Amino acid sequence: MMKLPLLLIAFLTAFMSLAKPIDLTKARIYTSISDKHVLLRSIEILQEEVKKRTQVAWEVTDKLPIAATPLVVIVLEKDVALLPTAWQKEVRKLSTISAEGFKLVTIPASQAVLVVGKDARGVLYGVGRLLRKLAMYPQKITIDEEIQLATSPRYPVRGHQLGYRPKTNAYDAFSVAQFDQYIRELALFGANSIELVPPRTDDDVKSGHMKLPAMDMIREQSRICKEYGLDVWMWYPNMGSDYTHPDSIKLELEERHKVFSAIPKLDHVFVPGGDPGDLEPDIMFAWLQKMSVVLKKYHPKAKIWVSPQVFKPSKKWFNSFFAQVNRGYPWFGGVVFGPWVKMPVQEIRRITKASIPIRHYPDITHNYSSQYPVPHWDLTFAQTLGRESINPRPHDEKTIHNALDEYGVGSISYSEGTNDDVNKFVWSDQDWNPETPVIETLRDYARLFVGMDYQESVAQGLISLENTFRGPLLTNESVERTLMQWQAMEQKAPLAVLQNPRFQMGLIRAYYDAYTRRRLLYETELEQQAKDALRGAVNGKSLAAIQQATLILERAVKAPILPEYRQKCFDLADSLFKSIGAQLTVGRHGAVSGRGNFVDNIDLPLNDSPWLLDEMGKIEKLTSEAERQQKIDQLLHRTDPGAGGFYDHFGAPESWHRVVSDVSWEKDPGSLQSPRVSFGVGIVGEEWVDEIRATGFKGQVTPRAWMKQVKTLYEEPLKIAYDELDPQATYRMRVSYTGRFRSRMKLVTDDGAVIHDFFQTGEEPLFEFDIPQKSTADGKVTFIWTCGEGGQGPQVTEIWLMKK
Repeated sequence: MMKLPLLLIAFLTAFMSLAKPIDLTKARIYTSISDKHVLLRSIEILQEEVKKRTQVAWEVTDKLPIAATPLVVIVLEKDVALLPTAWQKEVRKLSTISAEGFKLVTIPASQAVLVVGKDARGVLYGVGRLLRKLAMYPQKITIDEEIQLATSPRYPVRGHQLGYRPKTNAYDAFSVAQFDQYIRELALFGANSIELVPPRTDDDVKSGHMKLPAMDMIREQSRICKEYGLDVWMWYPNMGSDYTHPDSIKLELEERHKVFSAIPKLDHVFVPGGDPGDLEPDIMFAWLQKMSVVLKKYHPKAKIWVSPQVFKPSKKWFNSFFAQVNRGYPWFGGVVFGPWVKMPVQEIRRITKASIPIRHYPDITHNYSSQYPVPHWDLTFAQTLGRESINPRPHDEKTIHNALDEYGVGSISYSEGTNDDVNKFVWSDQDWNPETPVIETLRDYARLFVGMDYQESVAQGLISLENTFRGPLLTNESVERTLMQWQAMEQKAPLAVLQNPRFQMGLIRAYYDAYTRRRLLYETELEQQAKDALRGAVNGKSLAAIQQATLILERAVKAPILPEYRQKCFDLADSLFKSIGAQLTVGRHGAVSGRGNFVDNIDLPLNDSPWLLDEMGKIEKLTSEAERQQKIDQLLHRTDPGAGGFYDHFGAPESWHRVVSDVSWEKDPGSLQSPRVSFGVGIVGEEWVDEIRATGFKGQVTPRAWMKQVKTLYEEPLKIAYDELDPQATYRMRVSYTGRFRSRMKLVTDDGAVIHDFFQTGEEPLFEFDIPQKSTADGKVTFIWTCGEGGQGPQVTEIWLMKK
């Protein structure tokens, strides 16, 4: 008898043991649940979502069939004893489940799938997981026969803010049906809370996109959540002018009566300590006591949560705040940890009573100037994609979540629209189970929302989009590979996929990123050629050199590259506006500036041409050739520290080794104890701008380098260390201070020498100081910047150490 090779035997054994899928195409749905308060819309969800993807209509039966027939069974755990004995055994083999948990069990011999919920929400989430795991094709539905799952959520609060207000990049254009679908989809991934926003915040009351008046839509959102059995929260900042005067308080209470009485369900109200609506804690809590009476009238079980969220907090403010928190008011729900909370959540947990819950309010929507910015983000992306672009960051979100999750009871994310869509689903899965691999969430997301054939390609494509954010864009060749991945899907995709908004959101980012990088390469080379032309300005030829350099720099506009990529981005932006109201430009789509309109930034200069052209224009007006030569030389040598000197730009990765940090980003993603990069020139004027431009607020054109710097937050010192200095030399420091904060700063060295005392930055960018020789006598020095109490944090852009 011939013996088969061992490798072939192993292959055949593995092949024969592969799980065969259960065919559910002709399945019916059976449930023993008759209580409508338990079943809610779960059966409806299952039927509708299956039919959308397969055109198969699963019918509901009120009897268990005797013979084996494809069946989806939905029961409560307490009713498992009503099932056939063999099914009971399979269910009871699995570990126990707790509130909101479920078991998902396949019974191949009976061609059955069981969804066993602990309670009403357990049934909903079990249906959600079933939908995530079904293989759905037109007229074909199967499921892996070996699914045996018992799971319960790790954290009791899991949700997202869906604010119906003009500043959002999409929500204000949603219809009631779109909110219903989006809330449903979030619930399929375990969300149990939706946070609403009242009509009056730091925003306009209405926008041209709104399908309904704000209060009417908020009422609808609350109704939808009630029908799905989800908790309703409301973010309600204190926007009144005075919370001590009786007349002002009366007006505010009248507004609360109107809002709270208008919505059918409200479980919690979250009142931020600031941003907007800064109040002293004693005044705020006295006001919340009055508000709680109104809230209880319409929603007797609702609680009020607060955050220590304030731009310039003092120690006195915090002491007063937490004294109020710990008093145990009967209406008080807990503390919220979110953006602009100065104190690390670990410290909040330590100083609040153990019985007081902490809820996370993570900013998953913004790329910079935010709670959790993209670490070391490239300036080109910050300029073009901006603060609120389409931004899938699945691995970052897991890292951020898992760094801090143990200190709270879960989270409701801060979102400004659909740009963070992927992040929402990743975050919900992590709140359910922080051990969930990111790739599992992404595959479920792709399978359910794009199609079974895209579960791997879209999942990997989203990871690739996140990877384009890593490192310097100029050298990041993965950008082109990412576009190739998405183009490969695009070329083979049917029309339904090409018009799918979630597919389009990935596709536009792939094209936009590739177009931006190609422009960066092109314009970087043009800048070098222009500088080479200026270096040729000798023997009375300065004006000719300036003219040549100008012509070279103007090629970026007059001879643009890849116009087809640019047009593709506009076409996709138009399509996304029509389908989900995504507002990616101000002019075409009615976006609010700085709120997701990244396509408006598609033509921004990516080199130093604005500053170079401005400087050359000034030089051209000089009448002396010698003076023109001198100014050109200064322009070309702007960053030159001289022989034996040092120059560093702290927005650039090559200088980051000098920045002292004792805590890693993975442990401190919010940079409350470690430095981060920041963006913006910030020289005189408004504190906030929507886009990053090479201009100071006085209107002067600035070097591109001034748009990115290093900073720490609040009173955290910023430390920058130098070694390998000449111990015999005396140095003079030139430093550029730019950035949004325009902080009041003091600079000392590690040996205690005061380089400069506290002064207000933001009027001018450049300063020079002598460094005491004794501070560098050992060949090393660490510079330390502080802001003092109430400051937002020190910011440093460039340092020249020049030998005297």
